[in-house]
Amino acid sequence: METLQFKTTIKCSGCIEKVTPYLNETVGENNWEVDLQNPQKVLTIPGSDQIKSSEVVDALAKAGYKAEKI
Repeated sequence: METLQFKTTIKCSGCIEKVTPYLNETVGENNWEVDLQNPQKVLTIPGSDQIKSSEVVDALAKAGYKAEKI
């Protein structure tokens, strides 16, 4: 199983609240997390064999944020 990681423009818990419906719809509820302590605000999606990077980037774009696969 591949773990996807993205550098994001998510900055705070309010941002996480805003992207939650988009990410839950795309990758599943409780199947992702954002490390706000990391300077790159890394979004991690564990065990994501069925999910394409572009789907995650698109979901965040719909919420008004940017993501870049790392």
